[in-house]
Amino acid sequence: MFTGIVEELGEVTAVEDLGDAARFRLRGPVVTQGARHGDSIAVNGVCLTVVEHEGEEFTADVMAETLKRSSLGVLAVGSRVNLERPTAVGARLGGHIVQGHVDGTGTILERTPSEHWEIVKISLPADLARYVVEKGSITVDGISLTVVEAGEDFFTVSLIPTTLALTTLGLKQPGDPVNLEVDVVAKYVERLLGDRAGAREAAQ
Repeated sequence: MFTGIVEELGEVTAVEDLGDAARFRLRGPVVTQGARHGDSIAVNGVCLTVVEHEGEEFTADVMAETLKRSSLGVLAVGSRVNLERPTAVGARLGGHIVQGHVDGTGTILERTPSEHWEIVKISLPADLARYVVEKGSITVDGISLTVVEAGEDFFTVSLIPTTLALTTLGLKQPGDPVNLEVDVVAKYVERLLGDRAGAREAAQ
């Protein structure tokens, strides 16, 4: 489990096409401290498994399904990425519960800067809109954020200078894709309510 609090801005140092998958090598001095084969590291919000680790770099394999459902397929050598290690038991939960299981992708639509923050408008896939509510939580490229406005096909977030300086959202421009993970609690509630409604109908 992750919290959506990005630990560092890493960099893609190599990409190998494996046909039905891809192997990425990434640099991250912070997240590689103590890293071992089989450990999990979130890359732009996608939970990946460490295959190899050497110095400040690690490699991870990404299967076709993940490349299709996330924006990792557009990464190239030199791309900057958000990196986070799983939260430790007993640690503070600074963001919200993040699984690292991307639900879909959105696109940066607009950036509106102001003196002390920036409003970013992001497109929202139709099948995810019901899980996004004003003042609710959403994960964008692995970053735990609070929804400012929730529309039928978009949402907005307000970014403080720290987020702009230390994550990929300070670099992305209109047209760029981002990974989205909605609040898992909302999905469980929907499933439970649906099962209860189905049980009532079957009993009638």
